[in-house]
Amino acid sequence: MIRPATPDDAPVAVPLLFLAMEEIARKLSGTNDMQVVTHIFEHLFRERGNQYSYENALIFEGDKGPAGMILGYDGGKLHDLRKPVLDYIRWQTGAGICPEDETQPGEYYLDSIAVAPGNQGKGIGSRLIGAATQKAATEGMPRAGLLVSTDNPAAQRLYERMGFKVEYTIPFAGGRYHHLVKNLQEA
Repeated sequence: MIRPATPDDAPVAVPLLFLAMEEIARKLSGTNDMQVVTHIFEHLFRERGNQYSYENALIFEGDKGPAGMILGYDGGKLHDLRKPVLDYIRWQTGAGICPEDETQPGEYYLDSIAVAPGNQGKGIGSRLIGAATQKAATEGMPRAGLLVSTDNPAAQRLYERMGFKVEYTIPFAGGRYHHLVKNLQEA
């Protein structure tokens, strides 16, 4: 079952989030102390109005609890959603890193997709992507977008099988990523 996340999901959602973006979370937080990074992202997940908020998350509920998660939001709101993240991190650690924009207006951005170990290869990621793109289409978004590391061709193939196409390649948070998009009006 796929359901909207709640603030109470933070202790299970944040470790899932870190499967997708632990290195980026450490860079944003300005520390390698995972206790601090976890505290920051659990706080952000519980809060409203930021890119890592429960408001933007869907949870795949498996037989033994949450087995996957996807975060997605209107790319035109990136700066508004990112500001509280950067403000809170600055207040907690003094870090002032601001990554490149990974999305844009007119796109429902799939920020992070993760499936818990032991649950991978069961179609959970595909189902989460399908639910998020369906939500985006219902909200009138013309397309969905995501980033995939140029070092992760297996994930890129999965996204391409789901109808995403490489639009361009960008530097992001110290790596190189393909920006893939899917037209939701045809989906």
